[in-house]
Amino acid sequence: MKAKLKTVICSITLLVAAWTTTGFAAETTSKTDKIAKEDADFVNEVALGGMMEVQLGKAAQDHGSKPQVKEFGRRMQTDHSKANDELKKIATKKDIKLPTDLAGKQKSTYDKLTKLNGAEFDSEYMSTMVDDHKEDIEKFQQEADKGKDPAVKKFAKDHLPILKKHLALAEQTQKQLSSKAK
Repeated sequence: MKAKLKTVICSITLLVAAWTTTGFAAETTSKTDKIAKEDADFVNEVALGGMMEVQLGKAAQDHGSKPQVKEFGRRMQTDHSKANDELKKIATKKDIKLPTDLAGKQKSTYDKLTKLNGAEFDSEYMSTMVDDHKEDIEKFQQEADKGKDPAVKKFAKDHLPILKKHLALAEQTQKQLSSKAK
């Protein structure tokens, strides 16, 4: 009888230990994954930039005059909305609070461009998109190479080719605008 009781107690102890290490404990660590400050800063900066790209993409469709500028804006709105959704999932898992409104450089850029219309908007918008995507590619490359968090690093690596396509398209569109202006 004592042997059976000892076996039952051992079994219960093992079950509790297994549940603690695989059940509850695993849930708490996944929800509070720690992330390096540099990676968290990258996530916040990308969130602001992505928000600006989406809002300026909408503005390009309203304020732009050339079809290729409006189409570029649609593409920015679509692609950056998808990236923003993916980034939100990472931020939630890493317990990072993302900005909900534009601020700083992104807000001033948005405010400046949305006061323009027609050819003036087209020119300034495309110039901004070329410069912005060059900066983004540098930041994403640095995160892809030196980031500490695997999920954030993968996000940067996965989106580099898309940003490079955006830059090429922005430069091509900017060139088309300047050749038609001559």
